[in-house]
Amino acid sequence: MTREHNWADSYTFKAARIHRPRSVDDIRRLVAGASKVRAIGARHSFNGIGDSSGVLIDLRSLEPDIIIDPQLQTVAVGAGATYGALATYLQARGWALHNMASLSHISIAGATGTGTHGSGDKNGNLSTAVAVLELVTANGDLIQVRRGDAGFDAMVVGLGAFGIVTRVTLDIQPSFQVRQDAFVDLPWARVLASLDEIMAAAYSVSILTRWSGTAVDRLWLKTRLVDGDSPSIATAHLGLTSTLHPDITDSDESLFGRLTLFGMPGPWSERLPHVQSGGEPGITDQIQSEYMVPRAAAISALVQLRKIGERIDNHLRATEIRTIKGDDLWLSPSYGHDTLAIHFTWKNPPGPVLAVTSEIEDILLPLGARPHWGKLMHARADKIARLYARLPDFQNLVRTHDPHGKFRNEFLDTHVLA
Repeated sequence: MTREHNWADSYTFKAARIHRPRSVDDIRRLVAGASKVRAIGARHSFNGIGDSSGVLIDLRSLEPDIIIDPQLQTVAVGAGATYGALATYLQARGWALHNMASLSHISIAGATGTGTHGSGDKNGNLSTAVAVLELVTANGDLIQVRRGDAGFDAMVVGLGAFGIVTRVTLDIQPSFQVRQDAFVDLPWARVLASLDEIMAAAYSVSILTRWSGTAVDRLWLKTRLVDGDSPSIATAHLGLTSTLHPDITDSDESLFGRLTLFGMPGPWSERLPHVQSGGEPGITDQIQSEYMVPRAAAISALVQLRKIGERIDNHLRATEIRTIKGDDLWLSPSYGHDTLAIHFTWKNPPGPVLAVTSEIEDILLPLGARPHWGKLMHARADKIARLYARLPDFQNLVRTHDPHGKFRNEFLDTHVLA
């Protein structure tokens, strides 16, 4: 049998069979009849979180069936739909999401179920927009859980442990315009001295860099415009030496794909993601890891990573540094406090990457950093338990909803439920 791979060809699925149902009723029958089952969407995870020793359900054949409720300011959408498709639909009708991840081809259920995020001091991760979840439970029943219901804060970032999510309702707001500006060569000394000021300089901020130089490579500011204004970005005091207006480097496009436009206003749907709508990153042969560090430990984390900067850079394609507002979702990597997200995109000889990422975890986890659930991670359940105060409650709720472990897999047994 030919095995299927994740999007980056860095993980091979072990499931014996993949089903591609076209209706929720089909999913209910598949789940009821399976002994082990999980769901996959865009396949953007870099570990086995979406895998199963039994069968997989590919959600991408479900109709998106997008329904906007203008009174409640919500949108309901099929779980396998991509953020790019949803964003395009919403923008055409005058609506917006509060936040977008770097890449728009990721699936809604996969992104919200793992606590995936965009950027912004005042922006919660994508999961914080979830108002309703519809999912198929272990016996094949279809249920809904709503914000405020018992267990809702556990099930949003549910890691697939409670069932197969078939539909998600998200908060929306009126559409808005964003201008993206890019700058280069911000001295590391300035970053460490003025991190909070830099990360508050726009609605969404990304630092893209390597670790061993004297300056970060690029700073991307995405400014939310009010009443159509296009304000100047007051950045001279930050020590920026040059701008990219709107030119970008070949290395940027090789890593991300065709980037969204710089230096001019555009709709949120085309500016908050890094990659233009419908596009995918240019390099698929990669490994990714990421850690959400408490803001109180952010400077210490950056300083310590700089000390091993050359070892990191030997295997690195790029790092992206962003901020995320804290939330109340039990297994959200930003549960309980604001975080600084430190993302690594690695070259793909796995041996050296495993070694350097293990070293990075040894640095960051004692600072309270939480690994991204969908990326390469080493920490087993005993270390993860120290990072999440509600993990015992999550484990108990999973056992209540899935007493026979139908949705359990190797990843959950190793990192979450052991």
